[in-house]
Amino acid sequence: MPRKHAVLSVLLWSTVASAFKLSLHYMKPLQLLFYASLTSLIVFGVLYSRELSLRKENLRSAYLGLLIFLYYTVLFSAYEELPAQEAQALNYTWPLVLVLLSIPLLGKRPGMRVVTGLFLGFFGAFIVVTRGNLRGLDFSNPAGVALALGSAVIWATYWIMNLRDERSLIEKMFWNFLFGFAYISAVLALLGGFTVPPIEGLAGAAYVGLFEMGVTYLFWHRALEIDMKFASNLAYLVPFLSLFFISLAVGERIEPSTVFGLCLIVGGILLGLPGKSFNGGAAEI
Repeated sequence: MPRKHAVLSVLLWSTVASAFKLSLHYMKPLQLLFYASLTSLIVFGVLYSRELSLRKENLRSAYLGLLIFLYYTVLFSAYEELPAQEAQALNYTWPLVLVLLSIPLLGKRPGMRVVTGLFLGFFGAFIVVTRGNLRGLDFSNPAGVALALGSAVIWATYWIMNLRDERSLIEKMFWNFLFGFAYISAVLALLGGFTVPPIEGLAGAAYVGLFEMGVTYLFWHRALEIDMKFASNLAYLVPFLSLFFISLAVGERIEPSTVFGLCLIVGGILLGLPGKSFNGGAAEI
């Protein structure tokens, strides 16, 4: 099956929102990030060990790794505060944020189609956070909403800064997570937050490290090489499949407003980013 890498990537990324939420029952966001990053670092360390070399280009990972550290800290904090369905829908606005940031940073001039896509997508996010109560403007958890949208801003910033990095995927992954792991370790050391969570938490963190931060990127990279159009189109299923897994594994009742808002968000992305390839939880790192 030549397209199996795309299908496998989409299925795996569709489960990680549930894994975030379930793992956070047993540990705090920084602890989840520590153990997940350690797992990912081990995986890419093994894959990269034969090619390991020190060169000045790898210093780029000092700031890219910092953005990864900030992104997952904010994202996991959002999942701690919000229902998983809301956190994942709001985080999925990052391609829309990417368009906004590209205007001043890359000198892009948006046309009417892009502006319409931005309006549609962010209106969808507004429906999600108000749970469809547009008149009441009732934000159930403003801090959680700010964190989820903040994670989208950080990831879009990372994506733009990563555009000119020509290192191989595995090399980037290893060095980015090496620096990111150093940052999270330093923060936990300062806060005295080193603890060993229950086995359920460790299993969840290992799952996140393998399939959100780890090998799924390799499957996705291969999928884009084989059939970029098919993979790119299939990726838009991720947030909707995520809702299914959130309902099944986490036990959340999926709100109609979440589904409708997410449809508008994805529709806005399709309008505002024609021909681009994105995935549900992350960009090619």
